[in-house]
Amino acid sequence: MTTDSSLEQKIVANNDPIKKIPVEVAQEILRAVANIEYGSIEIVIHDNRVVQIECREKIRVSQSGSSRKALKS
Repeated sequence: MTTDSSLEQKIVANNDPIKKIPVEVAQEILRAVANIEYGSIEIVIHDNRVVQIECREKIRVSQSGSSRKALKS
């Protein structure tokens, strides 16, 4: 697992155009993060390219079944 500072260094130091994330992909990732209250987002990468973004939202259904409440993961 990389630390935040080493991740920032990779992002800043990465001038290789092949490894830059396209704006559309970055926007989709940010949109997914903005739209999820509790859960996880998985980014699938093949051959240095983002090919899939999976969003899993956690929702708890109360015992009465009438209300829904998101869970913290």
